[in-house]
Amino acid sequence: MLVALLLLLALSNASNVYGGFEQCGLNPKLDPRPHMVSILEFGAVGDGKTLNTLALQNAIFYVKSFADKGGAQLYVPPGKWLTGSFNLTSHLTLFLEKGAVIIGSQDPSHWDVVEALPSYGRGKDVPEGRYKSLINGYKLEDVVITGNNGTIDGMGMVWWEWYNSHSLNHSRPHLVEIISSDSVVVSNLTFLNAPAYSIHPVYCSNVHIQNVSISTPPESPYTAGIVPDSSDNVCIEDCFVSIGYDAISLKSGWDQYGITYGRPAEKIHIRRVHLHAFSGSAISFGTEMSGGISNVLIEHVHIVNSNSGIDFRTTKGRGGYVKEIAISNIELENVYTAISTKGNCGSHPDDKFDPKALPLLNHITLKDIIGTNITIAGNFSGIEESPFTDICLSNITLSTNSVSSVKWECSNVSGFSDSVFPKPCQELDNPSNSSSSSCFYLTSPGENKSAGL
Repeated sequence: MLVALLLLLALSNASNVYGGFEQCGLNPKLDPRPHMVSILEFGAVGDGKTLNTLALQNAIFYVKSFADKGGAQLYVPPGKWLTGSFNLTSHLTLFLEKGAVIIGSQDPSHWDVVEALPSYGRGKDVPEGRYKSLINGYKLEDVVITGNNGTIDGMGMVWWEWYNSHSLNHSRPHLVEIISSDSVVVSNLTFLNAPAYSIHPVYCSNVHIQNVSISTPPESPYTAGIVPDSSDNVCIEDCFVSIGYDAISLKSGWDQYGITYGRPAEKIHIRRVHLHAFSGSAISFGTEMSGGISNVLIEHVHIVNSNSGIDFRTTKGRGGYVKEIAISNIELENVYTAISTKGNCGSHPDDKFDPKALPLLNHITLKDIIGTNITIAGNFSGIEESPFTDICLSNITLSTNSVSSVKWECSNVSGFSDSVFPKPCQELDNPSNSSSSSCFYLTSPGENKSAGL
């Protein structure tokens, strides 16, 4: 009772209380484009064998002529459309009809090679550049990738073999990567077998990802579903992701490159998603977070059969911050570690990082969480020189199994809790902490702003 009263008192005095989070409340209005062309008009052949890269490039070049006339829709009819990497243009809707499958070529010569992203300084898999993603956009405005449940299949099997055998010449490509763009919509599609990430908006604003299904096999190495990277005003909703490593991963750059580039991931809303992450985490923050991650609302999430549920990752040399994160209404089933923070996780791009660049992690609120068949309830490991602070846990019930006798592990963290079972470690269950802590929370449209914890 005392803990609850102190918790409410701290909340009432908190300076970091926000309401009316609107990222997913502002559904983009997708007006029909005044013009439409089909890839068939440019010689595309949907037999799964003919390479259609040139046909797609020519079609998109033609569509550019409608940019100042309301834009155009590029229609992909049913068929199997083999292609290498290609670029989109502004004011374009790429529409995949039901039965349409865009297939990524397994010949690496069909994928362009580009420089590393400036906030990373090198490729993720190997230092020497990276393969361009299957579908790309750069400095675009008003671009839509949608359909009637069409499919984009990266045919990643060969890329996974090359990764596992250390025979990649460049870092693996993604399925969709949109860079430095505004007003991006991805919806109503199925994504299969991404070589690395499925959807990667980086340096973007106003991104809406809705009603997509993403799958790679459990054994696919370090594949990720949706990766908002140094992007703002992002909504991810009504999605299904079953992936080899991380289902949804928030990032913002790697060590000194991310610090110098200085673009955070912020104002991100994730809701009504069903996630399965075989060897990674259903929702992860970092480990590349050097530009900062903040102002994130995650709610109404179902996590099943995953190694980790919610995971905050960083390490010395990252710099940056993860703060002002509100997570609520989460259901977990068959998850090894429900919640974790790791202060010693991840590698460095090179030896030029500053080991004194310490990351900050604070004002993290997790509430209204239930879990069944959980092995470890929480593993909170901060950094001695930069402890993780103001971690608030409320109304959490995790039914644990007998695989591990240790249910909570804590070091270099502080915060407080109310109505949490199993009872958390002392660092998160000490009423004296509450006098100096404040719980951060966000509310989605229609939620009672005064609800708090």
